[in-house]
Formats: sequence, structure tokens, C-alpha cells
Amino acid sequence: MEYAAIILFAIVSCVTPGPNNTMIMTSGLNYGIRRSLPHYFGICLGFPVMVVAVGLGLAGVFELYPALHTALKIVGAAYLSYLAWKIASAPVGIRNVSAGKPFSFLQAAGFQWVNPKAWALAVGATVTYTTGDISYALQISLISIIFLIFGAPCILLWLWFGSALKSVLQNPNSVRLFNITMAGLLIASLLPVFTELYTELLA
Repeated sequence: MEYAAIILFAIVSCVTPGPNNTMIMTSGLNYGIRRSLPHYFGICLGFPVMVVAVGLGLAGVFELYPALHTALKIVGAAYLSYLAWKIASAPVGIRNVSAGKPFSFLQAAGFQWVNPKAWALAVGATVTYTTGDISYALQISLISIIFLIFGAPCILLWLWFGSALKSVLQNPNSVRLFNITMAGLLIASLLPVFTELYTELLA
């Protein structure tokens, strides 16, 4: 295994924008770091578990039943679109934020299974970076651990950045504009998925 290459892949993929980072930054702004920690840990632990599941056989199921993969992408895209709408339309203000609820640990962990970027990363990592040098199961485990160790600080950076913006965006209108922008970025991250689904459905 090329450990340096896997580490670089994990850092780049976890620090670049995507649904997880967009949502954890939005949570940091609206709820602060402490209330967003379950969301954060759900991402940090949920994705490595997904890597193990994909690496140990789930990807093979999709190869046998491509329609199942397409159905999952449709559900994921629909759910993310719904979340984008929820983010954009969320009420702002101190009273509304204190009454709101950020993602729980289980919600964030479960979210990985409808996150198109998470699927692409999990499949890409397990296919690209496994070799015949050592046990395949051990390699999958090592890849998941690398994502946990090096991905967690990257995701924490987005949470911290969102929380730091809270002191800057004091005006409720500024928070609303931020939420709408994040919702737009979430939809933008789905454009490749929409394009792929459109092509598959026309084929």
C-alpha cells in the first residue's frame, strides 16, 4: 500500500467542499461547536464505517444490481435537495437557533449513506489504493483508519470556521444569506449527480 498517497487523498477529499463540510459549517454557525459535536463525530466515525462496508462487499452488490445503485443515488439526491431547502428556509434569530436541533450522531452517520460524495470517495479509495501486497481486509481497515485520523481535523476546520463566522454575522439577515448560500452550494455539489442520473435514465 502507498500510505503517503492514501493520506494525501484522505486530506484533500475531506478538506474540500462537499455536503458534509457544507452542513457542518452551517451547523457551526447556527448552533456553535458544542451543540454540533454529535454531528461532527457522526461524520468522523460514520464515513470510515462506510468505507469498510463498501470495501468488504457492498460495491460488488452494486455491480450485480446497477439499478440498486441508481435508486440509491435518486434517494440521496432527493434527500440532499430537501436538506438544502431546510437550510435555506430555516428561521434565524437567537430564539429560533436555541430551539433548533442540529444533526444527532446517528443522523450524521446515517447521512453518509445518501451522500454522493461519500459514495464516490469510499468506492474510489477501496478500488484505487488496495494492492495484492497484504491482506485485503487489513488494507480496507487501514484505509478507514487513515480517513478517521486525517479526515477528522479537516472536518473540524469547517466546524470551527462556521462557528467563527457567528461573531461576524450578527445580523439575522446576514445569517439568512449565509444559509441560503450554503444551500446553493449543497445543490451545486449535486449537479454531477443530476447529470449522471439524467444520462442513465435516458440510456
